[in-house]
Amino acid sequence: MKKIYLQLILLIFILISCETSQKKEQEPMQSNSPFQFMILSPGHFHAGLVLKNMYPSVDTTVYLYAPEGPETDDFLNRIKQYNTRDENPTAWVTEIYRGPDFLDKMIAEKQGNVMVTAGNNKRKTEYIKAAIDAGINVLADKPMAIDVDDFELLKSAFEAAEANDLLLYDIMTERYEITTILQKEFSQIDEIFGDLLKGTPQEPSITKESVHHFSKVVSGKPLVRPSWFFDVSQQGEGIVDVTTHLVDLIQWECYPEQVLNYEEDVEIMNAKRWATELTFNQFNKVTKMESYPEFLLKDVVNDSLLNVYANGEITFRLKDTYAKASVIWNYEAPEGAGDTHYSMMRGSKANLIIRQGEEQNFTPELYIEPNTVTMDELKQNVETNLAQITNNYEGVTISEEENRLKVNIPEKYRLGHEAHFGQVAEKYLDFLNKGKLPEWEVPNMLTKYYITTHALEIAKINTSDQ
Repeated sequence: MKKIYLQLILLIFILISCETSQKKEQEPMQSNSPFQFMILSPGHFHAGLVLKNMYPSVDTTVYLYAPEGPETDDFLNRIKQYNTRDENPTAWVTEIYRGPDFLDKMIAEKQGNVMVTAGNNKRKTEYIKAAIDAGINVLADKPMAIDVDDFELLKSAFEAAEANDLLLYDIMTERYEITTILQKEFSQIDEIFGDLLKGTPQEPSITKESVHHFSKVVSGKPLVRPSWFFDVSQQGEGIVDVTTHLVDLIQWECYPEQVLNYEEDVEIMNAKRWATELTFNQFNKVTKMESYPEFLLKDVVNDSLLNVYANGEITFRLKDTYAKASVIWNYEAPEGAGDTHYSMMRGSKANLIIRQGEEQNFTPELYIEPNTVTMDELKQNVETNLAQITNNYEGVTISEEENRLKVNIPEKYRLGHEAHFGQVAEKYLDFLNKGKLPEWEVPNMLTKYYITTHALEIAKINTSDQ
């Protein structure tokens, strides 16, 4: 009997040991990845695009803190789409908290060390400052500030980040667009471009114009925009939203890797704003809403037309260079087209121009046009110095067109807008690994947001004077 009893105890011990071993095998392995993402209130599809790729240094578990609603559902569906695609699927695991106290919950639990945020901009600067104060690094979609009060709070956030050895960075995807990269590269070759002209307020030395559309396709599906996207008190006016990219590129190309000081180096010469009119049917098509929400009624004219101040233009002096940035929002692009970009840098020898119109099949193309040199001289200068470009961008060639040279860019460099979010994230993770940003990044971010937010104040005054 005693023998049987001992055998039963031994059998139970073996079964318990097996069960414990099985449980250990089923538990996820602890990650050694140094970074853990927390996604805060992903109301804009850009939050999902950051997770379109995996990153070796980022844990596969992503902690989501968000309110209830279709925007959170859209984010989760987008991640599911990336996880289940046939080619190069991602493997994100989402731990989800939904509730109105999502910010407080994220800070209290602090499950990660990097907050990613892209969504409603009304409280975004507040979210950024709260995360930094809690010891969390921040990767934020633009804009990080939509008015002058936000700008002052953003200054405080950068000061707190520096004091606590944290990195605060915004998602500037357009630095990774190949025609913009090559425009910058060619502008650094004196034999081709010469010196960047100083320009005047009437004829700036650098001009950037961007055309966007409310109705568009993202990741192969028609984009459904939240209704607050059309409320400039929540999204921000066009002059402080998309224009952020344009001002960033102007600084990045005119004064590469140079520290800018908004108190000394900037003068805003003029700014203006104007509205895009949308019919209710257009609003319904992109939001799927059956009526205007109450917060938009203040912007409805003639009973049904929605006025959205999505358009703006800034003329400003940066050091001794005059520049202009303008953004336009239309409802929908022409057939076969999409968002477009125009950019000119005026040099003492040649001008560098990006065009993206019907002639270019709505694909951005870079051209070099003679200014003070002849076409033959320009062609010779480019042929002699092209190796400075092809050393880093193999396969780039030049072809002659009437009164200009076209830069022929291999398709392998045309990655597309969605891919640029991954490139920005990789660059940011590299900065995190190094423990610091380049010394010019923070002052130049502050300069950028000073220009956009203070230009808005001027534009509002100009509008009220009309």
